[in-house]
Amino acid sequence: MGAEKSFDWKRLGDVAVGRDSMGGEMPVAVYRLMQYTLMDELKDRYGDEDAHEIFRSAGQRAGRAFAENLLDSSLPFNSFIAQLQQVLRDLKIGIMRIEAANMDTLEFSLCIEEDLDCSGLPVSGETVCWYDEGFIAGILKTYTKKDFVAVEVDCWSTGGTACRFEAHPAQKM
Repeated sequence: MGAEKSFDWKRLGDVAVGRDSMGGEMPVAVYRLMQYTLMDELKDRYGDEDAHEIFRSAGQRAGRAFAENLLDSSLPFNSFIAQLQQVLRDLKIGIMRIEAANMDTLEFSLCIEEDLDCSGLPVSGETVCWYDEGFIAGILKTYTKKDFVAVEVDCWSTGGTACRFEAHPAQKM
């Protein structure tokens, strides 16, 4: 029997049972060790752009599963965002603020402070939160039922003190 080909929330398992002594938390550096070595391996095999797109796609899949399993998409927008902010904080993913929201065009600017992926990284001159771009797009897709694009416009690794993203519905071609 082969490995499952589609992500299912149940594949995360029961951490409370499996890690009854160690618990569900670990240092951010360990998460980043996995993330950045995986990114390097993907870049070596497929090139930078394809590796970034793989991370975006994985982030989008995760964002959809996250929203479907941890958020109530039937809430009015402000309540949904408040719930999202609380869950992101509770899970220590980051502290999110909506800086601008246009509900007519579904265009959003948001900021995530203390971001799990990059807060505290040295300045490299490039944004590095490709997974987060997909994650945000996946959450917004689940809420709005429309495909989304999220682009990081500021990052710790570009000299910022938070990650900023612009999100909008994907253009139909």
